[in-house]
Amino acid sequence: MRSIKLAVLLLIATCVATRAQTPAALPAGYVGSETCKICHEDIYNSFLKSPHGAVETSAKRGFEGRACEACHGPAQMHTESPSAATIRNPAKLVAAAADKICLTCHLNQPTHVGRLESSHAKDQVACTSCHKVHANGPDGLVNRKPAAINEQCASCHTNVWAEFQRPNHHKLPEGAMSCVDCHNPHGSIRPAMMQTFAANEPGCLNCHGDKRGPFTFEHGPVRFEGCVACHEPHGSANPRMLARPEVRLLCLECHANLPTVNATGTIGVVPPAFHDLRSPRFQNCTVCHQKIHGSYVDRNLLR
Repeated sequence: MRSIKLAVLLLIATCVATRAQTPAALPAGYVGSETCKICHEDIYNSFLKSPHGAVETSAKRGFEGRACEACHGPAQMHTESPSAATIRNPAKLVAAAADKICLTCHLNQPTHVGRLESSHAKDQVACTSCHKVHANGPDGLVNRKPAAINEQCASCHTNVWAEFQRPNHHKLPEGAMSCVDCHNPHGSIRPAMMQTFAANEPGCLNCHGDKRGPFTFEHGPVRFEGCVACHEPHGSANPRMLARPEVRLLCLECHANLPTVNATGTIGVVPPAFHDLRSPRFQNCTVCHQKIHGSYVDRNLLR
């Protein structure tokens, strides 16, 4: 008799302990991530190691214990009829629908604030086109090394990658930098989604700080148009990555046929003025005008 009573008491204690450990009831239609794990164990384990794994363990987003269903939607119907048609797959949705799911958490984060105004969004490039949600790596990317990022960007931007094959280029093919050092793939107010505010801020000047200024005498294009007014940012046949093969040809795009500044016509810029470009000694402007980005002492940007 005593052994029966002990068995009953033990059974009651076990039930009470089990009930205490049972998680709160799930909303209607949801089954929880543990149920998803039964069939998708490899994906589930990888997901927990990724940055998105925090959704499973944190109550901040409201999907604690059911992170899978945060993106894939309620899965009860899928457990009853395990067909691809009974579950939502963001990777197979149109870009706008997939982005809407991602932006339920990522909207207005500093690195994604411009996503809705970017050309990627306009061209229907979804978040899942670049990011692997289940992957173990920063920002949902498998590999954040420059070479891997460049390879991913080059898979779409083949024309730009071809420019990097020119003799003089930024060191992307060598893996010394990546596309996202200059571009914000989630959007920017600047053309080509450049990570700049004004002409060169911060953009090019992050690396080329010696060209930052402020200068007493500024070169107009540097101030208002930016480095791309004269330079090819991806690659060029010119050693200085200029937009034209010769320095004089680039300078004459702005400094040709300008009015003379005195009656004698000795300070013009086209023959037969002082700068007679038929003479080889005047064909490289930067021999004299060395401070082409700006000068502290001379308004003509002379050395």
